[in-house]
Amino acid sequence: MNLDTRLLWFNGLLFPVVVWSGVRPHDYPTWWLEASPVLLGIGLILWFQKRFPLSTLLLAGIWLHFVILLVGAHYTYAEVPLFDWIADQAGTTRNNYDKVGHFAQGFVPAFLAREILLRCSPLGDVGKGRPSAWLPFLVTCVCLAFSAFYELIKWAVALVAGDGSDAFLGTQGYVWDTQSDMGFALIGAIVALTFFRGAHDSSLAKITAA
Repeated sequence: MNLDTRLLWFNGLLFPVVVWSGVRPHDYPTWWLEASPVLLGIGLILWFQKRFPLSTLLLAGIWLHFVILLVGAHYTYAEVPLFDWIADQAGTTRNNYDKVGHFAQGFVPAFLAREILLRCSPLGDVGKGRPSAWLPFLVTCVCLAFSAFYELIKWAVALVAGDGSDAFLGTQGYVWDTQSDMGFALIGAIVALTFFRGAHDSSLAKITAA
């Protein structure tokens, strides 16, 4: 599958999700806050593909992450129906869809950071020897930094919007929400680096050989 075909599939499968997400969401200010990373990300991918083609595994991960974000943008992370049902079945009151989003916030950026560092830094070139032993540690640090930066954005929105930011923050009264969000991002990064490293290497080798 050539690069242009991959982008057609990526955007063609994502477009209906964007449209669905933007039709009568919970509220439009929250939708824009939650969906803006997707809209920005689409532009960055188009820019990257002309200069730095991303691996198919990474593109698939980004697509899935975008879908997770768009579902959260439509319902808000505290009111996704499936996770309301799960909470009811488990006898709890908290909708934990946001933890899926934060797991993805570590899982997918781990591939992105790893791919960029492998291709653009001295940490190791694909197919030319063993990557540096520092690579997993530094990738994990990048993922945690990204998660922390997102929490700072949420804090800034809360300062500006006050009570109007409740749907975006989605803490649901949980005092340790910020810390647990970062914890799930850390778990996502560790899972990606531990169990999917070989699949990522294979996917990356195909794109660099193209």
